[in-house]
Amino acid sequence: MSAAAFPYRLIATDLDGTLLRSDDTVSDRTRDALAAAVGAGAAHIVVTGRAVPWTRHVLDDLGYQGLAVCGQGAQVYDAGAHRLLTSVTLDRQLAGVALAKIEAEVGPLHLAASRDGLDGEVLVGPGYALVGNLPTVPLAEAGDLWSAPLNKIYIQHPTLSDDELAEVSRQAAGGFVNVAMAGAGIVELLPLGLSKATGLSLAARRLGLKAADTIAFGDMPNDIPMFAWATRGVAMANAHPKLRAVADEVTASNDEDGIAVVLEGLLGR
Repeated sequence: MSAAAFPYRLIATDLDGTLLRSDDTVSDRTRDALAAAVGAGAAHIVVTGRAVPWTRHVLDDLGYQGLAVCGQGAQVYDAGAHRLLTSVTLDRQLAGVALAKIEAEVGPLHLAASRDGLDGEVLVGPGYALVGNLPTVPLAEAGDLWSAPLNKIYIQHPTLSDDELAEVSRQAAGGFVNVAMAGAGIVELLPLGLSKATGLSLAARRLGLKAADTIAFGDMPNDIPMFAWATRGVAMANAHPKLRAVADEVTASNDEDGIAVVLEGLLGR
């Protein structure tokens, strides 16, 4: 197939629950479909909520050499050069106000935070239930949360669901931070105005590409801005109902090679 015959010049894929299977691998079928699409003229950009230190090893394992949008849009990372190209940090004063406003509504929160940079640590405070087995550092003193630049704060509540916590947080503090629900147990406070769409638009511009060129794949509400930016949004079968509601198409699940199913169809396979 010629490059002109492939309908999209950019493929944007979320990572967890989308490109990655439940065992954190990428199937050979999905690798082959992406390689074929790239061979047909498309670029592939990984767009993930994970910050660079939690993403780098996955990209290296894939042999991925392109740009990646990490940290919910905060970071544009050149995987081939192992170089951080852009980084947006959280205003820590505004974040402190936001946390105070949320806790005034729902009571004490369990906290974690992602520090900025290529080697930024993830600090985990008492009571915070970590999802997965990624490296973290215990948050010994509450004041340490604010001692270095951050790209996000993670919040959990002992009784509220993720959707409930995200909604209360937006109502209480939406004028100070962006609130994203990125997965089970993952509600994040981000720099105001930041989303996957802002990071993806920056990365696409570096490649001379735009929204009209883009098909995006995702599974969680934090992918909604990316779907709104791209010309086509494809939700996985395992996607959150809020994302499925705004998707142009629903494909098979991440464990059933949903990305490959769509790309193979576009490639005429």
